[in-house]
Amino acid sequence: QVQLVESGGGLVQAGGSLRLSCAASGRTLSAYAMGWFRQAPEKQREFVAVITRNGGSTFYANSVKGRFTISRDNAKNTAYLQMNNLKPEDTAVYYCAAESLGYAPTRSRDYDYWGQGTQVTVSS
Repeated sequence: QVQLVESGGGLVQAGGSLRLSCAASGRTLSAYAMGWFRQAPEKQREFVAVITRNGGSTFYANSVKGRFTISRDNAKNTAYLQMNNLKPEDTAVYYCAAESLGYAPTRSRDYDYWGQGTQVTVSS
């Protein structure tokens, strides 16, 4: 079992940047594919990005492609989401999640462990 804690959220102006971190404890992060999801008020949770266990492959939602970058440092047991050129529509609670089979899915129901979320608010 792994515990996940997100950090790095906050309030930023449109066009700005934030870097989210997802720190893992309990088991080594390298055992999991890692995903980022977000949920805006009154909307369903949506996929943002995913990275394979060794970081060799990534995949992004079309809405963030070219602006967001997912990465991981297995030695530090931490995954990251670098968010650039933020837009008001990126405002949401962002969650990291771990998937134990390692096939890097995009559906939230395929993930085994979740963090508590961190709020990102982008002002116009």
